[in-house]
Amino acid sequence: MAAQIEETLKRIQTSDGVIGFVIVSNADGIPIKSNMDDAMSVRYAGLVHQLTATSQVEIQKDDPNDKLTYLRLRTKHNEILVIPDKHYTMVVIQKPTGSRSPM
Repeated sequence: MAAQIEETLKRIQTSDGVIGFVIVSNADGIPIKSNMDDAMSVRYAGLVHQLTATSQVEIQKDDPNDKLTYLRLRTKHNEILVIPDKHYTMVVIQKPTGSRSPM
């Protein structure tokens, strides 16, 4: 199974536009694995850990049986994909592609 995980991470890293990834422990918000420098990994891990915890609380206020399954944030410079699971959260940072829809 470890080989499959490593293969998947390698595939993600080599995808067009991917800047980096970090896998975060849901228990404490500490980065477990990353291809970015330590400071950036800790920064993203802390921010995403806080955001997913807050999002989950807000989602369950509306429906106690619902849960956060995917979160996508887009800024002028980056797109951050957050995929939470039971014990870990996967965070992928990539360059945004395509044009923005007018607001």
